[in-house]
Amino acid sequence: MPGPEAYDYELPADQIAQEPTVRRGDARLLVLGASGADPPWQHSEARRLPDFLPPGALVVINDSRVVPARVFLGATNGRLFELLVCDPRPQLGPGSRFTAWVRGAKHLRAGARLAHDDFACTLIGPDPIDPRARVFAVEAGDLLTTLHASGQVPLPPYIRREAGPDARDGERYQTLYAAVPGSVAAPTAGLHWEPEVLARLDLVRITLHVGPGTFLPMEAADVRDHRVGAEQAEISDEAATRIRDARRQGRPIVAIGTTATRALEAVAASSPDHELVPHSGPVDLVITPDHRFRVVDGLVTNFHLPRSSLLMLVCSLGGRERVLAAYREAVRAGYRFYSYGDCLLLAPT
Repeated sequence: MPGPEAYDYELPADQIAQEPTVRRGDARLLVLGASGADPPWQHSEARRLPDFLPPGALVVINDSRVVPARVFLGATNGRLFELLVCDPRPQLGPGSRFTAWVRGAKHLRAGARLAHDDFACTLIGPDPIDPRARVFAVEAGDLLTTLHASGQVPLPPYIRREAGPDARDGERYQTLYAAVPGSVAAPTAGLHWEPEVLARLDLVRITLHVGPGTFLPMEAADVRDHRVGAEQAEISDEAATRIRDARRQGRPIVAIGTTATRALEAVAASSPDHELVPHSGPVDLVITPDHRFRVVDGLVTNFHLPRSSLLMLVCSLGGRERVLAAYREAVRAGYRFYSYGDCLLLAPT
């Protein structure tokens, strides 16, 4: 099993996208065709995605909506603490608990009270599952209401905003089909699609609420030991039926993004007959090179951080050397990388 170093590559800093494209469909699209194809890739643009999908392709999208989950709360001594709420969701009122990554957590002790306007919470202690997170109990107010009123869009740290996220980020760090609040990071492969493109695709919606652990670099010597934390997934009866029927008809299943891929593959892997079934609950699958893909045939995805579980997922589906060669081509050709960057299609074979 290759280690994290097998998923490394060199990227000039000026190719990390700091702004979205003027129009969503202006993003570039690198199409990686069937193994052995000559040439192995084509350069295009995102709005031409339907032209590269095989007839009958069923396209799965993640309709989770990003919550402004970064918020500053004050302690009784006047010090402000930055919290990135890991699981923003409705009904987080008095008596409920939530987890958050806290900047400066070493300065907090169990029982510390943090507040902002009408909202207040108390630190319980470290999260027993995620050592980076802290558990809080809500004393007053509603957390989701507070986040929508005072929180910030949780842009990744490589997108630099001296004054913080702006109004354009609030619009563009969100897919056009975002519907169900719950993510702390956008399912970025979905940021490129304009209404005209979506109208040409046979779409099915599922939901996976993206947690902050998704983008953590892999530090374990054995990549199978890497964890991103549980994320909430919802696959309806209708969605599961449509996807199962498409597979039985021999139609390719194309996931828009690693988030949709993780949800589909996690649910199928855990079902008794390894078929996709309706699901409502957490998933925590990290896809490694020994994973057997049971649902997803093709993938549209942004270009990911080196040594990340997301890049490993793409390599597991498309072949490590083949995908990394495509990454080198994207660097050579001046593609823009990461959340606001361009995208890659692993075409189903």
